[in-house]
Amino acid sequence: MAKTTVGVAGLGIMGSAISANLAAAGITTLGYDIVAKRRKAAEAAGVTAAKDIRDLARNAPIVLTSLPSTESLLAVAREIAQAQGIAKIVIETSTLPIADKESARAVLEKQGVTLLDCPLSGTGAQARTRDLAVYASGPRSAFKRCVRVFEGFARTHVYLGEFGNGSKMKFLANLLVAIHNVSAAEALVLARKAGIDPALAVAVLGDGAGASRMLQIRGPMMARGEYGDATMKVGVWQKDMKIIAEFARSLDCPTPLFSATAPIYNAAMAQGFGAADTASVCAVLENLAGVKRGGPRR
Repeated sequence: MAKTTVGVAGLGIMGSAISANLAAAGITTLGYDIVAKRRKAAEAAGVTAAKDIRDLARNAPIVLTSLPSTESLLAVAREIAQAQGIAKIVIETSTLPIADKESARAVLEKQGVTLLDCPLSGTGAQARTRDLAVYASGPRSAFKRCVRVFEGFARTHVYLGEFGNGSKMKFLANLLVAIHNVSAAEALVLARKAGIDPALAVAVLGDGAGASRMLQIRGPMMARGEYGDATMKVGVWQKDMKIIAEFARSLDCPTPLFSATAPIYNAAMAQGFGAADTASVCAVLENLAGVKRGGPRR
């Protein structure tokens, strides 16, 4: 098998886990982030720190981007295009509006670089254990060249056709996550009010018809009331919620359950949980229910 080299742009919660898993899989991995301590942490995980984005583009034929905003994606796309390096494929994994990804795609195409729209389904905790799903879209030939990369950091990957379909599928996935996360919290708050140990409820409900991945992944955090080790920060999640709402609105499609969760996440922000995990919606519902408990939450 030919040796694979990948550059990872963005070493936050997701990017750091992805780069570490790629390195562990035997793939030569370069990484860059504007935050120096993230580069240092990546090096400890077997990733070679790049000097900048152009350094990635000059040394890796495939670059994977895990970025927080449209502005950062466009800036990285311009740097890759201007580098005129060996990078020919960019795997874009961020959750951003499709139109914004199209803009980055146009910048890269001018220099013969193909952008794949490949958002990920899974939390930061899942990323650490390679329990991610890749929703890939764009040219099939480029997708096939990246299969080895997907296998290095994800549990599964699926090709969804034309560019943008990956993001559409991610919006659907995140809609369900938003609802299931709040519903898990609601059930556990009710359990506590009813005198049932929330940890026991997580174990029992997780083996029944009411199970969900959010109950499985975030239920233990909710039971403990500890939200500091964020796998998805509430403040970042607000961005994803806005994207989903605008996408549904553009199609005149009602999303009543999704819409009903928005005030709960907004309340989490107002109550100081912006940097905490989205499981902290449980604390919001506990406050509404008059549940009192000690211990750290943030």
